[in-house]
Amino acid sequence: MKKAKTAVALSLAAALIVGMAGCGPANTSSSTSGKAGKSSTDLNVMSETEVESLDPQIATDGTSFEVIADYMDGLMQMDSSGKTVQAIAQSYEVSADGKTYTFHLRKDVKWSNGDPVTAADFVFGWQRAVDPANASEYAYMLSDIGQVKNAQEIIDKKADKSTLGVTAVDDYTLKVELNVPVSFFPSLMYFPTYYPMNEKFFKSCNGKYGTSPSTTLSNGAFILDSYEPAATSFHLKKNDKYYDASRIKLSGLNYQVIKDSQQALMSYQTNTLDTTLLNGDQVDQVKNDPTFKSVGAGCLWYIAPNMSAVPALANQDLRLAMTFALNRESITKDVLKDGSTPTYTAVPPQFATSPDGKDFSADQKKYSDFCADDAAKAKSYYEKAKKELNANSFKFKLVVDADDAPQKVAQVVKEQLEKTLPGMTIDLVIEPKKQRVEDMQDGKFEIGLTRWGPDYADPMTYLSMWVTKNSNNYGLWSDADYDTIIKRCSSGDLCTKPTDRWNAMYDAEKIVLQQAAIYPLYTQCNVEMVSAKVKGIAYHPIALNRVFKDAEKTS
Repeated sequence: MKKAKTAVALSLAAALIVGMAGCGPANTSSSTSGKAGKSSTDLNVMSETEVESLDPQIATDGTSFEVIADYMDGLMQMDSSGKTVQAIAQSYEVSADGKTYTFHLRKDVKWSNGDPVTAADFVFGWQRAVDPANASEYAYMLSDIGQVKNAQEIIDKKADKSTLGVTAVDDYTLKVELNVPVSFFPSLMYFPTYYPMNEKFFKSCNGKYGTSPSTTLSNGAFILDSYEPAATSFHLKKNDKYYDASRIKLSGLNYQVIKDSQQALMSYQTNTLDTTLLNGDQVDQVKNDPTFKSVGAGCLWYIAPNMSAVPALANQDLRLAMTFALNRESITKDVLKDGSTPTYTAVPPQFATSPDGKDFSADQKKYSDFCADDAAKAKSYYEKAKKELNANSFKFKLVVDADDAPQKVAQVVKEQLEKTLPGMTIDLVIEPKKQRVEDMQDGKFEIGLTRWGPDYADPMTYLSMWVTKNSNNYGLWSDADYDTIIKRCSSGDLCTKPTDRWNAMYDAEKIVLQQAAIYPLYTQCNVEMVSAKVKGIAYHPIALNRVFKDAEKTS
């Protein structure tokens, strides 16, 4: 993510607080009551957190991405196995040098106001993503990751957004020019930052786009018909004008935000929810239930030390002491109990496959010299650090989300560090997720428990975060060799050498762990309870964790 400008953040907040004035008949209903259009064949879905933004070029969190993808399509989509397949793009061609994509759009796709979805909508959406005036935190998806021509120059205010390498050849032909070949480029097209935006409708919203049903436009499987900012319940109904409407069996989606896992289980058991997430003690209660399932969520949970703001944390031996003091096995087996796996690499397992078909992170002992559950090593590094820093005690504040599972994990992390490293005190600072992320991006923290989910199927979705000055590099860690490797892998000579690129990314990962720039904890699994009346929900570890297009529910 990129750090949003304060002025933009304030203006967005103001747009949410000021009234919900509509901007035309985008959707059939403009209700915000949370009760619009409910049916017995609606799917009742639990969400752990509120939606933060329904603007595809501004949104940054998984909940927002999921809901946006409920009612919007991009050029491509994922099938049930996670394979990239066509959505609005009926077909595409790639030039011999791998640097030019030509997408041919379906002609039967309509916005919910009746307008056709055209190539110009993609041009406008992508230009918004890189426009410095919007300060999109995901602008890097087009520049660093997608390598779209002139994206970085536009972000850096060295070129006008009109020079972005995306062109509407005609209404239904979109040409995209890249700086270098990007082997996974088609898979980026199902990520919301790359979604289209109807320019005329967007401008008619006068800065309030995505704050109500009447300020939201659909081209996808569902239509938002009940919503207000920070809502704890909202509703989407089936879009009968969707180009693939015959595929959609649900009448709608009824979301409920429930942060406490015990309350969520009770709601599921009383049939208020059809699917819910659980963790910890609740897992023990239902693990023998036939509707219990554990699904990979792809997120790496880790601790970020703020080496810039906290002088003691600039000491590498102290950081190594802390990462060795953590017992990841205990956290996953005794606290989470949801199938999450201890992780000792900067890139989590089971989402990125090498050119020869192997899991990038299958070997979890690859860096055991720098990251392992090893109390003896922790104490050895701790003694070295105390001498180097001329100190016998340390006190740090650990910032953590207010959600149920992170708080449980943070409490155990505190206990483990304090027990294994005598003289170390950890105070927990509990904040709403949005505030925690903002504080970490602004460097207003000491150590933080955070996570990252893969946006695309390549190790760079993680490794790019720790480049110097990347806003997700919370501790402002910097290493010139690391930066050079990442640049070669993302925009340099290794882009055309898949095997060499893979090996270089291992070299980069080793640097992160050797210097304890982060302390990996676990790769998240979700315990999902899914009613026997429901089938067809697709779960993915990448980009969009849940997709409901093929879901069905018997009444």
